[in-house]
Amino acid sequence: MVRVGVDETLSAAQLALFPAGAEMVRLPSKLVEDVAVEFRVLPYVRSASPETCNRLQGLRVVQSMTAGVDAIVQWLPKDVVLCDGRGLHDISASEWVLAGVLGWMKRMPVYRDMQREQRWRSAAMPMDVFLAEMDAQVPQYPIACEDLEGKTVLIVGYGSIGAAIEARMAPFGVEVVRVARSARQEPLVYAVTELDALLPLADVVVLIVPSTEATRGMIGAREMARMKRGALLVNAARGSVVVMDALVEALREERIAAVVDVTDPEPLPVGHPLWSAPNCMITPHIGGATPKLIDRGVRLAAEQVRRYIAGEPLLNVVGADGY
Repeated sequence: MVRVGVDETLSAAQLALFPAGAEMVRLPSKLVEDVAVEFRVLPYVRSASPETCNRLQGLRVVQSMTAGVDAIVQWLPKDVVLCDGRGLHDISASEWVLAGVLGWMKRMPVYRDMQREQRWRSAAMPMDVFLAEMDAQVPQYPIACEDLEGKTVLIVGYGSIGAAIEARMAPFGVEVVRVARSARQEPLVYAVTELDALLPLADVVVLIVPSTEATRGMIGAREMARMKRGALLVNAARGSVVVMDALVEALREERIAAVVDVTDPEPLPVGHPLWSAPNCMITPHIGGATPKLIDRGVRLAAEQVRRYIAGEPLLNVVGADGY
């Protein structure tokens, strides 16, 4: 029998998903004594729990419920295999990106603010400088929002979530340009070394890369300067991927717009200039927090335990570089 440590709050129905060769060990959030556990399934809300893992004796594999494991690799012993939650966030994260892009294109945050103030202004004074410029180009018709159709969407970090984003964007008639660490064909994916040349082409730039030393600060003042005027930067990755000071400056200068679910630091402190920057919509890192996430995570963990018992290769094993 393989002793599998799981969160104490898992239901009987969720525990029943694990294979017969697993002895399930419910673990509290704080362990007061050592426990023998060979396979640990980290709870979603307490994924970074070094104190608990230090009390696990015989630990060989850790399965994360999150796709991003940058906080875990900092403390996990090197001899313990770490598997991430790649695939678990495909639905929730891609839907958040689509909602963010559509919400911005239709200026939903602006109109929500108007609703709270009980102001009706449809007859279309442009809501921001970008719409004002469009309005000037089509003076006979007031411009109050944008179409997504016909836009070029650059997805930076084309993994499983990137593919899910593309699938949800496709019905809107966009052109998708894909970027990953290395180039590949079918579908065409550009190497990240081509990013400088691709940024000026995009109306929407979606960041969905993992947090590593290679991606830290990858979008700074230089990269934002290369973006098309009025382009939308969507950060669904990690706050550290974007240089925050540069983002605030680009927003204040009304060169680009932004929709972000992540910031650096996090939580975003009261009084931080990003809160009041123009043309910016912020959500507090909620893109993955949907009702079905835990069930998807438990099913992945159960499959991983089955593979471990059967001696089969594990899925989503994280390499030394955090990928």
